[in-house]
Amino acid sequence: MAKDWLLSQNERMRKQGIFNWTLPAGAVRLEDQAPDGTTSVRTVNVCPSAGVCLKYCYALGSDSGYIRFPAARARHLRNLRMVLDTPLQWQERMAAELRHPRYQPDTKTGKLGHIRLHDAGDFFDDSYTLMWLHLMRGAPEGLTFYAYTKEVSRIRRLVEPNPPANFKFVCSRGGKEDFLIDPSRDRDADVFPTLADLEAAGYSSQAASDLLAVDGPPRVGMVANRYRRDLTASFGELQKQQDTSRAERRARQHSKARGTG
Repeated sequence: MAKDWLLSQNERMRKQGIFNWTLPAGAVRLEDQAPDGTTSVRTVNVCPSAGVCLKYCYALGSDSGYIRFPAARARHLRNLRMVLDTPLQWQERMAAELRHPRYQPDTKTGKLGHIRLHDAGDFFDDSYTLMWLHLMRGAPEGLTFYAYTKEVSRIRRLVEPNPPANFKFVCSRGGKEDFLIDPSRDRDADVFPTLADLEAAGYSSQAASDLLAVDGPPRVGMVANRYRRDLTASFGELQKQQDTSRAERRARQHSKARGTG
Protein backbone atom coordinates (compact mmCIF):
# COMPACT_ATOMS: atom_id res chain seq x y z
CA MET A 1 0.00 0.00 0.00
CA ALA A 2 1.38 3.42 -1.00
CA LYS A 3 2.29 5.78 1.81
CA ASP A 4 -0.09 8.68 2.35
CA TRP A 5 2.41 11.50 1.99
CA LEU A 6 1.60 15.04 3.09
CA LEU A 7 3.97 16.48 0.49
CA SER A 8 3.51 15.77 -3.20
CA GLN A 9 5.15 16.37 -6.59
CA ASN A 10 3.74 17.17 -9.99
CA GLU A 11 5.68 16.23 -13.11
CA ARG A 12 7.56 19.53 -13.38
CA MET A 13 8.48 19.64 -9.70
CA ARG A 14 9.63 16.02 -9.77
CA LYS A 15 12.13 16.83 -12.51
CA GLN A 16 13.50 19.68 -10.38
CA GLY A 17 13.57 17.66 -7.16
CA ILE A 18 10.98 19.88 -5.45
CA PHE A 19 8.26 18.67 -3.10
CA ASN A 20 5.10 20.66 -2.56
CA TRP A 21 2.56 21.41 0.19
CA THR A 22 -0.81 22.54 -1.16
CA LEU A 23 -4.00 24.01 0.28
CA PRO A 24 -7.16 24.96 -1.61
CA ALA A 25 -7.22 28.47 -3.07
CA GLY A 26 -9.55 31.37 -2.28
CA ALA A 27 -12.54 31.25 0.03
CA VAL A 28 -13.37 27.64 0.90
CA ARG A 29 -16.66 26.30 2.28
CA LEU A 30 -16.21 23.41 4.69
CA GLU A 31 -19.17 21.30 5.73
CA ASP A 32 -18.94 19.80 9.22
CA GLN A 33 -21.25 17.06 10.42
CA ALA A 34 -22.05 16.82 14.14
CA PRO A 35 -22.63 13.49 15.94
CA ASP A 36 -26.39 14.15 15.86
CA GLY A 37 -26.28 14.32 12.07
CA THR A 38 -26.73 18.07 11.73
CA THR A 39 -24.48 19.89 9.30
CA SER A 40 -22.84 23.27 9.73
CA VAL A 41 -20.87 25.25 7.17
CA ARG A 42 -17.84 27.47 7.75
CA THR A 43 -16.00 29.58 5.22
CA VAL A 44 -12.24 29.88 5.40
CA ASN A 45 -10.40 32.42 3.26
CA VAL A 46 -7.12 30.67 2.47
CA CYS A 47 -5.88 33.64 0.39
CA PRO A 48 -6.95 36.70 2.43
CA SER A 49 -4.64 39.14 0.63
CA ALA A 50 -5.37 37.89 -2.88
CA GLY A 51 -6.59 40.52 -5.34
CA VAL A 52 -6.88 40.38 -9.11
CA CYS A 53 -4.99 37.08 -9.10
CA LEU A 54 -8.17 35.28 -8.00
CA LYS A 55 -9.77 35.97 -11.35
CA TYR A 56 -6.97 34.17 -13.19
CA CYS A 57 -5.86 31.63 -10.56
CA TYR A 58 -4.93 28.28 -12.09
CA ALA A 59 -6.21 26.52 -8.96
CA LEU A 60 -9.73 27.93 -9.39
CA GLY A 61 -12.27 27.79 -12.19
CA SER A 62 -13.92 24.97 -14.08
CA ASP A 63 -10.86 24.42 -16.28
CA SER A 64 -8.52 23.89 -13.32
CA GLY A 65 -7.23 20.39 -12.73
CA TYR A 66 -7.45 21.13 -9.02
CA ILE A 67 -11.22 21.50 -9.44
CA ARG A 68 -11.86 18.95 -12.20
CA PHE A 69 -10.13 16.05 -10.46
CA PRO A 70 -11.99 15.09 -7.26
CA ALA A 71 -8.99 13.30 -5.73
CA ALA A 72 -6.83 16.42 -5.96
CA ARG A 73 -9.56 18.63 -4.52
CA ALA A 74 -10.17 16.16 -1.69
CA ARG A 75 -6.47 16.12 -0.82
CA HIS A 76 -6.27 19.89 -0.61
CA LEU A 77 -9.40 20.06 1.54
CA ARG A 78 -7.96 17.36 3.80
CA ASN A 79 -4.79 19.40 4.22
CA LEU A 80 -6.78 22.48 5.21
CA ARG A 81 -8.90 20.54 7.68
CA MET A 82 -5.79 19.10 9.30
CA VAL A 83 -4.17 22.47 9.97
CA LEU A 84 -7.47 23.93 11.20
CA ASP A 85 -8.89 21.09 13.27
CA THR A 86 -5.90 19.02 14.41
CA PRO A 87 -2.94 21.41 14.20
CA LEU A 88 -0.73 19.66 16.76
CA GLN A 89 -1.20 16.28 15.12
CA TRP A 90 -0.54 17.84 11.70
CA GLN A 91 2.65 19.45 12.98
CA GLU A 92 3.88 16.18 14.48
CA ARG A 93 3.10 14.26 11.31
CA MET A 94 4.78 16.85 9.09
CA ALA A 95 7.89 16.98 11.29
CA ALA A 96 8.18 13.19 11.12
CA GLU A 97 7.69 13.13 7.34
CA LEU A 98 10.39 15.75 6.77
CA ARG A 99 12.90 13.35 8.33
CA HIS A 100 12.20 10.71 5.68
CA PRO A 101 15.17 9.94 3.38
CA ARG A 102 13.33 11.04 0.25
CA TYR A 103 13.56 14.68 1.36
CA GLN A 104 17.23 14.67 2.24
CA PRO A 105 20.01 16.18 0.07
CA ASP A 106 21.32 14.04 -2.76
CA THR A 107 24.89 13.18 -1.75
CA LYS A 108 25.74 12.05 -5.30
CA THR A 109 24.75 15.31 -7.01
CA GLY A 110 25.08 17.70 -4.07
CA LYS A 111 21.51 18.97 -4.63
CA LEU A 112 19.66 20.20 -1.57
CA GLY A 113 16.12 19.16 -0.75
CA HIS A 114 13.49 21.81 -1.53
CA ILE A 115 9.96 22.15 -0.20
CA ARG A 116 7.64 24.63 -1.90
CA LEU A 117 4.83 25.86 0.31
CA HIS A 118 1.49 26.69 -1.28
CA ASP A 119 1.23 25.63 -4.86
CA ALA A 120 -2.18 27.05 -4.00
CA GLY A 121 -3.26 28.87 -0.85
CA ASP A 122 -1.09 31.09 1.33
CA PHE A 123 -0.07 31.87 4.92
CA PHE A 124 -3.69 32.59 5.76
CA ASP A 125 -3.35 33.36 9.48
CA ASP A 126 -0.73 33.92 12.17
CA SER A 127 -1.00 30.57 13.95
CA TYR A 128 -0.63 28.61 10.72
CA THR A 129 2.38 30.71 9.71
CA LEU A 130 4.02 30.22 13.09
CA MET A 131 3.56 26.46 12.83
CA TRP A 132 5.49 26.44 9.57
CA LEU A 133 8.26 28.57 11.05
CA HIS A 134 8.55 26.09 13.92
CA LEU A 135 8.72 23.18 11.46
CA MET A 136 11.42 24.92 9.42
CA ARG A 137 13.60 25.51 12.46
CA GLY A 138 13.33 21.85 13.43
CA ALA A 139 13.79 20.44 9.93
CA PRO A 140 16.81 18.28 9.02
CA GLU A 141 19.89 20.10 7.79
CA GLY A 142 19.95 20.58 4.02
CA LEU A 143 16.23 21.15 3.56
CA THR A 144 15.20 24.52 2.12
CA PHE A 145 11.63 25.82 2.21
CA TYR A 146 10.36 28.51 -0.14
CA ALA A 147 7.10 30.24 -1.01
CA TYR A 148 5.49 32.83 -3.22
CA THR A 149 3.26 34.92 -0.98
CA LYS A 150 0.86 37.83 -1.06
CA GLU A 151 0.76 38.00 2.75
CA VAL A 152 3.35 40.78 2.79
CA SER A 153 2.39 42.38 6.12
CA ARG A 154 2.27 38.99 7.86
CA ILE A 155 5.74 38.18 6.55
CA ARG A 156 6.97 41.55 7.78
CA ARG A 157 5.63 40.89 11.31
CA LEU A 158 6.31 37.21 11.80
CA VAL A 159 9.21 36.24 9.55
CA GLU A 160 11.51 39.17 8.90
CA PRO A 161 12.40 39.92 12.56
CA ASN A 162 13.86 36.41 12.95
CA PRO A 163 13.78 34.46 9.68
CA PRO A 164 14.67 30.76 9.66
CA ALA A 165 17.93 30.31 7.77
CA ASN A 166 16.31 27.65 5.57
CA PHE A 167 13.30 29.74 4.44
CA LYS A 168 13.21 31.85 1.30
CA PHE A 169 10.20 33.78 0.04
CA VAL A 170 9.23 36.01 -2.84
CA CYS A 171 6.49 38.66 -2.68
CA SER A 172 3.96 37.84 -5.38
CA ARG A 173 2.11 40.66 -7.12
CA GLY A 174 -1.60 40.72 -7.85
CA GLY A 175 -2.72 41.09 -4.23
CA LYS A 176 -4.21 43.66 -1.90
CA GLU A 177 -0.80 44.29 -0.30
CA ASP A 178 1.15 44.99 -3.48
CA PHE A 179 1.69 48.54 -2.23
CA LEU A 180 3.84 47.11 0.59
CA ILE A 181 6.29 45.45 -1.81
CA ASP A 182 9.56 47.34 -1.92
CA PRO A 183 11.60 46.40 -5.03
CA SER A 184 14.74 47.77 -3.40
CA ARG A 185 14.63 45.11 -0.67
CA ASP A 186 12.05 42.45 -1.58
CA ARG A 187 12.19 39.61 -4.06
CA ASP A 188 9.37 40.37 -6.44
CA ALA A 189 7.32 38.00 -8.64
CA ASP A 190 4.68 38.81 -11.25
CA VAL A 191 2.62 36.96 -13.87
CA PHE A 192 2.51 38.26 -17.45
CA PRO A 193 0.41 37.56 -20.56
CA THR A 194 3.49 36.79 -22.68
CA LEU A 195 7.23 36.30 -22.38
CA ALA A 196 7.76 39.52 -24.35
CA ASP A 197 5.71 41.43 -21.76
CA LEU A 198 7.73 39.83 -18.97
CA GLU A 199 11.07 40.80 -20.47
CA ALA A 200 9.91 44.32 -21.39
CA ALA A 201 9.00 44.92 -17.73
CA GLY A 202 12.54 44.01 -16.64
CA TYR A 203 11.72 40.63 -15.10
CA SER A 204 13.60 37.35 -15.57
CA SER A 205 11.68 34.19 -16.41
CA GLN A 206 11.62 31.26 -13.98
CA ALA A 207 10.54 28.83 -16.71
CA ALA A 208 13.83 26.92 -16.55
CA SER A 209 13.39 26.17 -12.84
CA ASP A 210 10.93 27.20 -10.16
CA LEU A 211 13.91 27.66 -7.84
CA LEU A 212 14.87 30.77 -9.80
CA ALA A 213 12.08 32.48 -7.88
CA VAL A 214 14.24 32.43 -4.76
CA ASP A 215 17.76 31.80 -6.09
CA GLY A 216 17.73 33.81 -9.31
CA PRO A 217 17.45 37.53 -10.14
CA PRO A 218 15.40 39.57 -7.65
CA ARG A 219 12.59 40.31 -10.11
CA VAL A 220 11.23 37.02 -11.40
CA GLY A 221 8.30 36.55 -13.72
CA MET A 222 6.21 33.81 -15.23
CA VAL A 223 3.89 33.65 -18.20
CA ALA A 224 0.25 32.83 -17.41
CA ASN A 225 -0.14 29.08 -17.65
CA ARG A 226 -3.22 29.30 -19.84
CA TYR A 227 -4.42 31.91 -22.33
CA ARG A 228 -6.91 34.47 -21.07
CA ARG A 229 -8.23 37.04 -23.52
CA ASP A 230 -8.90 39.58 -20.76
CA LEU A 231 -5.41 39.25 -19.23
CA THR A 232 -4.20 42.45 -20.88
CA ALA A 233 -1.35 43.23 -18.45
CA SER A 234 0.58 41.63 -15.62
CA PHE A 235 -1.13 40.80 -12.32
CA GLY A 236 0.80 43.62 -10.68
CA GLU A 237 -0.25 46.18 -13.28
CA LEU A 238 -3.89 45.09 -13.17
CA GLN A 239 -3.83 45.32 -9.37
CA LYS A 240 -2.35 48.81 -9.58
CA GLN A 241 -5.11 49.85 -11.99
CA GLN A 242 -7.76 48.41 -9.69
CA ASP A 243 -6.28 50.08 -6.60
CA THR A 244 -6.10 53.44 -8.38
CA SER A 245 -9.69 53.15 -9.60
CA ARG A 246 -10.96 52.31 -6.13
CA ALA A 247 -8.99 55.15 -4.54
CA GLU A 248 -10.44 57.62 -7.04
CA ARG A 249 -13.94 56.31 -6.41
CA ARG A 250 -13.51 56.67 -2.63
CA ALA A 251 -12.21 60.20 -3.12
CA ARG A 252 -15.27 61.12 -5.21
CA GLN A 253 -17.61 59.61 -2.62
CA HIS A 254 -15.84 61.46 0.21
CA SER A 255 -15.96 64.71 -1.74
CA LYS A 256 -19.67 64.21 -2.48
CA ALA A 257 -20.41 63.46 1.19
CA ARG A 258 -18.70 66.71 2.17
CA GLY A 259 -20.70 68.59 -0.46
CA THR A 260 -17.62 69.63 -2.41
CA GLY A 261 -18.03 67.30 -5.34
